[in-house]
Amino acid sequence: MTIMQTYDLCEILRQNTYPGRGLMVGVNDDKALVILYFIMGRSDNSRNRVFAEDNLDVRIEPMDAKLIEDPSLIMYRPVRTISNHYIVSNGDQTDTIYDFLRRGYSFRQALATRSYEPDAPHYTPRISGLAVREKGGFHYTLSILKRQDDITRQYYEYKQVPGVGHLIHTYQYDGSPLPSFEGEPRRVILPHDVDGFVNDAWESLNHLNRIALYARIVPEKEGNERSIVINRYERVKEA
Repeated sequence: MTIMQTYDLCEILRQNTYPGRGLMVGVNDDKALVILYFIMGRSDNSRNRVFAEDNLDVRIEPMDAKLIEDPSLIMYRPVRTISNHYIVSNGDQTDTIYDFLRRGYSFRQALATRSYEPDAPHYTPRISGLAVREKGGFHYTLSILKRQDDITRQYYEYKQVPGVGHLIHTYQYDGSPLPSFEGEPRRVILPHDVDGFVNDAWESLNHLNRIALYARIVPEKEGNERSIVINRYERVKEA
């Protein structure tokens, strides 16, 4: 039996000044599903963003609508829910997955219609996750679509392991152009104290580049779901 190495998520984030956008899905010791999503930015356009809750889901909105330069690729809904399915992604493929599931199709069928982002020279990967609640708990799949020999589509399926999550992010490290994430999602420790974990994750992101972080906590038994939103900036209210 192979023993998988388990990492400290905060240590991973502290060692990388620009992981880009990232998501983590896992189950804590209380067997609660935890979904974590964060965004970072280097340009003024990318930094002009906040997370806004939509019930328990989340959407990205401009911090100041007057400063929007190009909303494509940066304004989208990263987290959506349909029945017992929880979707998280780094782009508008969230809506593609939602629409396909609603029509009875699968996560993979949805992503077969999408590709990496058309933001040359980076060609940012599309990273996505789908967690499903079933009778025995949760299981989840992570995906990355990236530019490699045209396009590479990778999928990773996991059954819940209490105290364990899996992290994937868009960029391997800061650079020019930005290099895509490499290898499998990182297996990370998911502690009992979710609130502390979320706060530590936020503090571990590079303070210059971090923009916003969102967490969704879904208990083992249905009901009492909750979310945590941390924004670097406050939204500017229109006069």
